[in-house]
Amino acid sequence: MSRAHAATAIALQINDPIFKNDTLETGANSSLGVTFDDETTFSLSANTRIVVSEFVYQEGGSANAASFNVALGTAAFVASLVAKTGDMKITTPIATLGIRGTTGVVDVPATGGAGEPRIKLYPDADGHVGRIELFNPQGARLGTLTQGASAFAIRPGAGGRLEAVPFQIPPREAARDRGVLQRLRVSHAIGQRMTIQRRRSRGGNPRGPNNLRRPVGAQPPNRNPRTPGPPRPQPRRGNTGGRGQQR
Repeated sequence: MSRAHAATAIALQINDPIFKNDTLETGANSSLGVTFDDETTFSLSANTRIVVSEFVYQEGGSANAASFNVALGTAAFVASLVAKTGDMKITTPIATLGIRGTTGVVDVPATGGAGEPRIKLYPDADGHVGRIELFNPQGARLGTLTQGASAFAIRPGAGGRLEAVPFQIPPREAARDRGVLQRLRVSHAIGQRMTIQRRRSRGGNPRGPNNLRRPVGAQPPNRNPRTPGPPRPQPRRGNTGGRGQQR
């Protein structure tokens, strides 16, 4: 992870705070789970980079908002209370996603590399399917995903304008995504438990908003993502908003 204006990156540990404009990045043999104070969870596969552009959450508030930039790689997410009570966006180098309480996978290839950005909508763990709205950089709507296991590829169209092209997820890619989603759901479940524990320890959610002056939760990298096994939760006392998982 790298802090805004910091010269060097640092390795994340359980419960480490995350702030606005922090960059979260994984290497070739690592993965990362992050759960925020509203219980939104991201799971980063190897060679993935995202930036926490904005996060404001207050229980019962009317101005909740979050924005995350997926710059590279594969990031899976479970959107939670901000998406349900406010405004959650995920940006990529060429498009913006409006998230309406759901589970999804975003694939962003390296600049100049083969492939195209792909946006995929999947059912939540309880079977609920939300919605992902896709917009170009000028704010024009490109399309909306509303069915589980549906997907868009983002391609240049006529006149160089972006198009969201629906496609059927190939079997090999779908199998990979099942593993990505399994890791995401494990991270989400552990992050939820640690969030509840932290709220109890401080006597409930504070009335003021969490706007990333206070930290949100980080789950440390999985240094061996190809060797699956049961998660081993190791919560520790930490900062407000911090929670994580050791895998």
